[in-house]
Amino acid sequence: MNRAAFQRLSHLRVREARALLRARCYAGAYYLLGYAVECALKACIAKQVKRHDFPPKDGSKFYTHKPVELLRLAGLKESLESDIPHSPLLADSWATVKDWSEEVRYDASVSKAMAHDMLVACTRPDGILGWLRERW
Repeated sequence: MNRAAFQRLSHLRVREARALLRARCYAGAYYLLGYAVECALKACIAKQVKRHDFPPKDGSKFYTHKPVELLRLAGLKESLESDIPHSPLLADSWATVKDWSEEVRYDASVSKAMAHDMLVACTRPDGILGWLRERW
């Protein structure tokens, strides 16, 4: 996969999550929003390697779903840490998404509030996806 594909997938996952929220499928919406963030982070990583391609399978350290680890691999940890004091909304957004896990696919108890908070954290003007898109 390449950078552009990850960018498209990030946008698509947000659109799908919005549809799921409207359909009251909160667990699915939350799950897909986490993948929207993951795809955005992987687009940032891809920007740095092999003419914007994502690392090959032998680059196993890049094949993680953990937002905190992907942020570090993208080389954006320090940048986020320096921007957070100037943007309380960005800080709140990161606090909401940083602990997302693909394991939530097994959790049907995600509430409407959790899914809504994740959507807001991802899509508000000072949200994490806007911040990542400036860097991908």
